[in-house]
Order: sequence, then C-alpha cells, then structure tokens
Amino acid sequence: MTAPPDVPGVRGNGVRVARADLADPVQAEAVLALIDTYARDLMGGGEPLPPAVRDRLIPGLRAHPTTLVFLAWDGTEAIGAAVCFLGYSTFAARPLVNIHDLSVVPAWRGRGVGRLLLRAVADWARAHDCCKVTLEVLDHNRRARALYDSEGFRPPDMGHPGEQMLFLTKAL
Repeated sequence: MTAPPDVPGVRGNGVRVARADLADPVQAEAVLALIDTYARDLMGGGEPLPPAVRDRLIPGLRAHPTTLVFLAWDGTEAIGAAVCFLGYSTFAARPLVNIHDLSVVPAWRGRGVGRLLLRAVADWARAHDCCKVTLEVLDHNRRARALYDSEGFRPPDMGHPGEQMLFLTKAL
C-alpha cells in the first residue's frame, strides 16, 4: 500500500488523516468502500451503491477538476472519508470547500474520526484561502448535527433574521 502523507496537525486516538490519492488503487478502493458503507447506512439511503455507480465513481472523482478527498486511517485500514468539492463565493470573491460526503465506518463512530476529518478539511481550506466550508445534513440526523455544531457549523446568516436557507435539488 502507498503510505499517504499526513495532513499536518490532524491526528488523534492513533488515527491520522491524509489527503487521498485517487490514482493509488488501494486508496481509491478505500474511498469506494467508505462511500458504499455510507450509502448502506439509513442516513445514506440504506442501499448499497448500484454496480454502475461503483464503476463510475472513482473515474468520475478523478476527472472532476475540483475534487478533494481526505481519508482517516487506523494503521493501514481506512476508517473514514470526507469527499469534498471546491466552489467559489461570489460575495467573498474567494474559494470555498463543500463537504459532499462524510463517512465513518460504524465501528469507529463516536470516537472522534469525523471530527478529525472535519478539522483536516478546515485546515486545508484555511491554508488555501477559502472563505468557508459548507455541508448539508439531514434535519433528523441529530448525532451528525451535534458534531457539526460543536465544530462551528451554523445555518448561514443572510441578513434576514428568522429566515432559513433552503437546499433544493432538481433530478435530471
């Protein structure tokens, strides 16, 4: 296995977080397995990734120009992933990072792995002059919401007290 480089300052409980190299087959397989684990969870839909999605996922992430992935490791075992994409804030005129998926294997949940991944993303974003890190979370996912709140994630303040930002989607 290719030993991934450490992300400075992101270590704890024997776990280290590193930026993933999707050209490394072992790391690519780890990302695929972790996203499949997330998909199988009730919060991810409760179903495994379909074979066609499994086949396209890593090539698609590698081809997408703003992909940024971090893996959490316990020795040589990948135990968590943050799949992110760079965006751009027109109001700040600076880049931003969106955490699209945050996945931790069930045996490691509640042991600080998600927090280490969030901190690695935030550290990377600060080092690259990003104005913010964003993510979406299901309203009823209280455990994730508590983690995100403890790490400083809040609903955006758009200058209209009492109003909430909505996340909308249109299937194509």
